[in-house]
Amino acid sequence: MATPHNEAEKGDFAKTVLMPGDPLRAKFVADNFLEDVKCVNTVRNCLGFTGTYKGVPVSVMASGMGMPSIGIYSYELFAFYDVENIIRIGSAGSYTDKLNVLDVVISESAYSDSTFAKYTNGVEEKTLYPSKKINDIAIAKAKELGIDAKVAKVHSADQFYTAPEMGGWKAVKERCGCDCVEMESFALFNNANMLGKNATCMLTISDSFVTSEEIPAEERQKSFTEMMKLALETAIVL
Repeated sequence: MATPHNEAEKGDFAKTVLMPGDPLRAKFVADNFLEDVKCVNTVRNCLGFTGTYKGVPVSVMASGMGMPSIGIYSYELFAFYDVENIIRIGSAGSYTDKLNVLDVVISESAYSDSTFAKYTNGVEEKTLYPSKKINDIAIAKAKELGIDAKVAKVHSADQFYTAPEMGGWKAVKERCGCDCVEMESFALFNNANMLGKNATCMLTISDSFVTSEEIPAEERQKSFTEMMKLALETAIVL
């Protein structure tokens, strides 16, 4: 059963989907970690793949950038394709010297000023939470794999660029009390909560507002392998 945004048929997706923003990162995961891979979606170049990892079916599909985009793709996966779990694997900018470039983050919450949840299903809260079930497994798996994953509060922003008079990242950090920023988790968590599904977010710090360090865009597709492995090891026990 295709949708306007996804040409896959029901049954093409595994019950657990890894969801990077970047379609090329989805392809990288499929090419480098999965076996018996089948491309199940190419609509709008938001690539989706299903294969196996250590013998367990796993899918990976891009979400695009921002809450409206992940809101569409995650809703359709949950509601129309019987997906039970989505693990977002993305990049984030650090608001603190406790999170450095290439650190792996597991989200403990997502704060947003967005009205996404309010106008999707009447949720007024500014902070939403991932699934404890997935987070508990992810934290245990990180220790097992020797990955120093940091559990942190995530800011899901609607804006990538803001005017100078808005006060910059320090004003945002003071307002929201978060450790890093990305643009999708709040909408993903809302959809999971609304539909009785499971979701979490794993991030790799790609740049730091504190130190001004950053990973070049072309390296971001391939330099997040620790996070990818953690997500896959988590996925196969869900």
